[in-house]
Formats: sequence, C-alpha cells, structure tokens
Amino acid sequence: MQNEHTLWVEKYRPSSLDTYLGNEHLKSKVSLYLESGDIPHLLLYGKAGTGKTTLAKILVNHIECDYIYINASDENNVDTVRNKVKMFASTLGFKDYKVIILDECDYITPNAQAALRNLMETFSKHCRFILTCNFVERIIDPIQSRCQTFQTTPPSKKEVAVHLSKILETEEVGHELSDIALLINSAYPDIRRVINSAQRQSVEGELVIDKQSIIENDYKLRLLEILKTQDRKNAFKNIRQLLADSQVKDYADLFRLLYDEVDSYGKGHIAECILVLGKYELSDSQVVDKEINAMAMIIELLGVIK
Repeated sequence: MQNEHTLWVEKYRPSSLDTYLGNEHLKSKVSLYLESGDIPHLLLYGKAGTGKTTLAKILVNHIECDYIYINASDENNVDTVRNKVKMFASTLGFKDYKVIILDECDYITPNAQAALRNLMETFSKHCRFILTCNFVERIIDPIQSRCQTFQTTPPSKKEVAVHLSKILETEEVGHELSDIALLINSAYPDIRRVINSAQRQSVEGELVIDKQSIIENDYKLRLLEILKTQDRKNAFKNIRQLLADSQVKDYADLFRLLYDEVDSYGKGHIAECILVLGKYELSDSQVVDKEINAMAMIIELLGVIK
C-alpha cells in the first residue's frame, strides 16, 4: 500500500498520451508535436480538472526542452512576469529550447498579460509558452493570437469510474460501484476533485462515503435543497451566503444541475424557470463578475417559483 501522505492525484497523473483520459480530439495534434520535437505557443482552456496541466506536462516531458512551471494564480503580477519569466527565458539552457508553463493564466493581471505578450515576441526563437486557463475570455486578444488554442473536455463519467476503480484497486481499498458513482456525480467534471475526495474518504482499506458530507460540501446540491424548501423568506440570504462561502469560479455545472432538476423545484413553473436559466447561462460568458450574474438568476428564479 502507498505512503499515506502521497497525493493520489499526483501519483496517478497520466504521464503519456496512452494513459491520458479523454480529449481524443487533441491527441492526434499532440502526437504530431511529440514526433517533431517542437511545439508552438499553446493556450489550453477548459473546466477545472479536465487535464490541461497534465497535457502540458506530458508535452514537456517528452520533448527535448528545459522547462519551468509557474502557478499564475499565486504569482500573477507584473513583477513575476518581468522577473521570473524573463530570467528563465533569457538564460542559456542545456536543451534545444525552453518551455514556460503558466498554469491558470486567466488570473494574470491585464498589465502582466501585456508584459507577457512582449516576452513571447522577444524570446520566440528559443522559448515556447504553454498557457492554461479556465476562462479564455480573460486572456487578451494579442496573446490568444500568438497561440494555438485548444479546448479540453472532460472524459465520460464511465471513463472516470474505470480510472478511479483502478486507483482504488491498486491502493487495496475496498469499494462499491454505487459509492464511486456518488463521488463522481458530486464533483464531475473535475477529475482532480473526484480523486482527492476518494483518497480523503478511504479509511483503513475501505472507501467510507459520508453522503451527508458530500451534500454539504457541494454548493450545488445545497443550493438545490434550499430552492426546494418552503422557506422563501430566508432562501435569498442563505443562497447568497452559500455562493460567497463556496468561492465558485465556474457556474456552468450549476446551470446544468438546475436545468436537470427543474421538475423538483419548479412547482408548476418549469417553462418560466428554463427561460430564466437560458438567459443567465448566456450572459455568464459575457459578464465580469459571475457571482453577481448567478445571484441575479437566483432572484429571478425565486420570483418565478414563489
């Protein structure tokens, strides 16, 4: 059995295209990059936990390059770009060229993105950039135009279930298929969250699922329960606090859940609820503050089903 302090999500991170989950539409293109030993600047975008960072690491580990990994959500200012990135890009390397992985680059400030654009031009002969982000609309156009852009999509729930089952079997953790399904449904499409949750709830060689804890920790399920209650007086306040506490970055899964479960809370106003969901899902990709947009949707839904 593994060291209990080893994160499964890292231990079982795919190291080649053969073991990489999903994104079949990208594998042929990535294979060509690996065969040629060269890559252009890349911008990988998609939902959290859908394989962007894993794909970037597969690339740099299979071509002749020196590389550096920077989590841009932690180091997102102009100084980081000008100093850390510039220092690595400008120094002499031991391989044919260098690659800079900027993970979660949608957190980089606009000024820092402008500086990054200049560095991409200055060092383009011997340095490549792989940028990953959840929200491609937050990346300035001059950077997008300098990159080959690809969207990552999650593997199917069945593929995730097979992958998680193999991990649990390797770790000698007993489990039921129904428990795996519950974990996946609570976190999909974020594979990273699914695996972390499975490890956290593996106790003495058994997968022990705390169903109530899963509901409480998943803001979407808690929000749905609030919508189903008759306590309309406190619903707005409770949902607003829930969204603030959850620090949600991507509401796409919430729109889908509220659509799938509309029969359970719509109370004879299903058509009106669907129209509300459609309106705010459309505006979600256009607004600056997604939380405000989500709360505006909740206000309108509460008005419909009151």
